[in-house]
Amino acid sequence: MSLTITPFSAALGAEITGIDLRKPLDKETADRIYAAWLDHVVLVFRDQELSKDEQVAFAGHFGRVGDRATPKDKQNEVTNGYDGQIMLVTNLRDEKGNYIGSLQDGEMWFHHDQSYMPAPHKATLLHAIELPSVGGNTKFANMYKAYENVPGALKEKLQGRKVLQAYNLSTIVRVDPDQGLDGIAHQWQPIFVKHPETGRTSLYVSHLISAQIEGLPRDESDTILDQLIAIAEDPAIVYEHHWRDGDLLMWDNRCSTHARTDFPPEETRLLRRCTLEGGPMIAAA
Repeated sequence: MSLTITPFSAALGAEITGIDLRKPLDKETADRIYAAWLDHVVLVFRDQELSKDEQVAFAGHFGRVGDRATPKDKQNEVTNGYDGQIMLVTNLRDEKGNYIGSLQDGEMWFHHDQSYMPAPHKATLLHAIELPSVGGNTKFANMYKAYENVPGALKEKLQGRKVLQAYNLSTIVRVDPDQGLDGIAHQWQPIFVKHPETGRTSLYVSHLISAQIEGLPRDESDTILDQLIAIAEDPAIVYEHHWRDGDLLMWDNRCSTHARTDFPPEETRLLRRCTLEGGPMIAAA
């Protein structure tokens, strides 16, 4: 295969061309893709046309395909014949008017996938099948660079502390821990994490899911979280992806966050998602 890797001018991301993801990958090609993914955090493959099984097969070259964190009784996809590995990110409804997928409409704040789990999945692969005429873009922020941009005094204050990651299936509302966490998926995670493969340090805080800093009064915690979120969403470290039909994106959840822009609710947006299993987050020394 004539594989070409073209880095973006943005703070993260690269486009991979010269490959048909429906075809089996040899080890050399898979290794090049994986190395590029570690280097660039987000990979974009254009003009792909993958079935569910082909997408899962491609993902399987880079790790074990993971099961979703959402309980199966809350997965619309399972009702529609999926096995718990696939999420349909869509506002489509069935003939009875019920949603067939998840994360249906509107904006979604920056987040790490599954940061509220003990062992978050390391990668997400999202394939565009049908898109609205405008909007529904996905923004990616480089959390390596976010960590670099945290002031030294704040790094020292937060070194070794954890942050409560909590998720209630909302897209633009953060969990309020003072209201209790019963029935809400949550996990205390390091604020600064060490990537298990690159060894680099990244900020592990997001607008949507990070709810409280360990060991600080609530008002101080909120103030510092707001400061960290501003650093994490600095446009200088963000790449905004404008989707095209057939795009497949693969990103590293350990060192990036992502968000979705709004789009017309009367227009269809359908993407298919799977993930790769990871492991417990490692606190940076």
